[in-house]
Amino acid sequence: MAALDEIFKAYDIRGTFPDQIDAELAARVGAAFAAFSGAPRILVARDMRPSGVELVAAFGRGATSAGADVVDLGLTSTDELYYASGALDAPGAMFTASHNPARYNGIKLCLAGARPVGAESGLVDIKAAVAGPAPEPAAEAGRVSEQDVLGDYAAKVRSFIDVSSLKPLKVVADTANGMGGLVVPAVFAGLPVELEVLFGELDGTFPNHPADPIQPANLVDLQRRITETGADVGLAFDGDADRCFLVDDKAQPVSGSTTTAMVAAAMLEKYPGSTILHNLICSKSVPEIVRERGGTPVVTRVGHSYIKAVMAETGAVFGGEHSGHYYFRDNYRADSGSIAALVVLELLSKADRPLSEIRKDFERYADSGEINTEVSDPHAVIEAVAAAYGAERHPEATQSRMDGLTVDLGDWWFNLRPSNTEPLLRLNLEAPTPSECQARTAEVVALLKDLS
Repeated sequence: MAALDEIFKAYDIRGTFPDQIDAELAARVGAAFAAFSGAPRILVARDMRPSGVELVAAFGRGATSAGADVVDLGLTSTDELYYASGALDAPGAMFTASHNPARYNGIKLCLAGARPVGAESGLVDIKAAVAGPAPEPAAEAGRVSEQDVLGDYAAKVRSFIDVSSLKPLKVVADTANGMGGLVVPAVFAGLPVELEVLFGELDGTFPNHPADPIQPANLVDLQRRITETGADVGLAFDGDADRCFLVDDKAQPVSGSTTTAMVAAAMLEKYPGSTILHNLICSKSVPEIVRERGGTPVVTRVGHSYIKAVMAETGAVFGGEHSGHYYFRDNYRADSGSIAALVVLELLSKADRPLSEIRKDFERYADSGEINTEVSDPHAVIEAVAAAYGAERHPEATQSRMDGLTVDLGDWWFNLRPSNTEPLLRLNLEAPTPSECQARTAEVVALLKDLS
């Protein structure tokens, strides 16, 4: 049996652990999730990892033993599963390890309508049920059927833009042998766009490069191809294809914060005065631009369960994370990298300017990117950093504990968050210029090393 504390942490952070999830655990989760949701049918899907076949089958056995029918969607992206959960009004389970290496797998769960299942919205109850005695089988077992929703999902993605406004842009998409190889061509079908897909073959062993586009090393092939072909934009997807990162026409990566600001501007043009969410490690430029465009920015914690909850509370039309997750009210508040990509292509077409120029309208500061530092006691180090940047030494500083520690020193700020799975602290820092950003980052990293 897998280590329950670890695997349920994995669900909460959208990741997973090697050698800890097996068919027995998947079956128990299937039974527990069916009982928790109380739904007559449950959707299940998987990415291209070889282990997903056995795990999906086991999950289905568990769910049907509890009396629920199971609808197997087959190979899908995570955002396609979320779409199906909303469109079919049924809970869903996606077997994926997202951007993690091939030996990993895990489960992302949602309730009907793509509502999140997180630590504060059911995960604890499901964990307790899995850890407890095996439940008695239902008087009548459920049945398993299959359904293909890719065409409907692709149509939903395209509905977010005015297709007639698109210009014949050249787009290169690096799907890294992940689910984007199946989903992206379907989304772009019929659009007046010249699409080239790199590494489109579904292969959960990732033979070309890891499916983690937030790492610069994994963008090299895409950057090279943009330069060779003169493409207008590059799209880099992660393993389960729910995240998308942009690369401009000069082969330069675009941060998740800049993309959030661009999509926010486009959504405010369509829905004036709307509320826009951004997580607390997004650039300060995001709330500034939202206000300038007549919207109301609201800051949230990092993570889809928190963002979806705040979207429901505020009626926000859009929410973005620096990590490349983009959430849309009219997509059941679920995230979709494909929708964000098309919104940016529409913006490019209407502006009739290259992305390398348009991005300058949305970039105002320099950021460090996420820097991980291994420490023996992450929480103790956070408290020590808070003291080091306290009012006695830095009277200009303000601090927030919304998610980890955020210290705002006026001209520059940083956030420190502990990893949920490793003895790491994740640092994100922003300053007015690259040189100041480099200097301030070195300052904070040196402090972390001294404290570790």
